[in-house]
Amino acid sequence: MARIDFYLIATAGEQSRQVFACRLAEKAYRLQHTVRIQVENRDQARQLDDLLWTFRDGSFVPHEVIDEERDAGGAPVTIGVGAGGIQPGDLLINLSDHVPEQLDSFPRVAEIVTSDEDCRQRSRRRFADYRSQGHSLQTHEL
Repeated sequence: MARIDFYLIATAGEQSRQVFACRLAEKAYRLQHTVRIQVENRDQARQLDDLLWTFRDGSFVPHEVIDEERDAGGAPVTIGVGAGGIQPGDLLINLSDHVPEQLDSFPRVAEIVTSDEDCRQRSRRRFADYRSQGHSLQTHEL
């Protein structure tokens, strides 16, 4: 069973969620972990791809976007759309609206929850799904 960490951030909006995901991915990369950031669609993947280059001055997070048409090439951080190119890794950062199908490939999962009511509602549903599957759940208020 995976350990699921819910990070409750005080800011609102998808941009805040993505910036926090970048910070988390950078930290994991510096600790030499492999990271998969799961997104809902290709537009989000493109936004996150750009943001990983610009979210912080001096930051370098080697990454690549993978999907059903493009397999992983070995970058330590991957941005994934759908179930394509799933490689087992150390951390899955879930920015999609659903519990990822490939959950068993990761010992840790990060869920990022903003102060938006819509985001909180979607996160509550995923929390209940994870709990019903028997995963270890942790909540961190930031």
